[in-house]
Amino acid sequence: METKFEGGINIAIKIPKNKYEQTISFYKDILKMEVEEKSIDNPTVSRTHEVKFGGNTVWLDCVDNYTHSETWLELNVPDVPAAISHLKNHHVETCDEFEKIPDNMHWITDPAGTVFIIKQRD
Repeated sequence: METKFEGGINIAIKIPKNKYEQTISFYKDILKMEVEEKSIDNPTVSRTHEVKFGGNTVWLDCVDNYTHSETWLELNVPDVPAAISHLKNHHVETCDEFEKIPDNMHWITDPAGTVFIIKQRD
């Protein structure tokens, strides 16, 4: 069976602490989007805000140790172990040290450095 990857609804933008408040204001006050702070218990993300972005959700994550922003994307698959096996067969390794996530999910990057979370399709 061939592994099929589909884009998910979640997009995370990792934002340096010194740009975080300005970024929240941009989405909330300038773009007039729904922005809501959510509680988070994560060792690498100190704050997060949820933004409804059409059919997607953008997570604005404050990261204290970043010097520039990064965009992280979600990929959904029907079978996570099969997808990881497929990726490894194509020389794509997991990078689970990036950020704490449940054991049934994994981080990968594309050749340009874009980060993706691989998770079970809902």
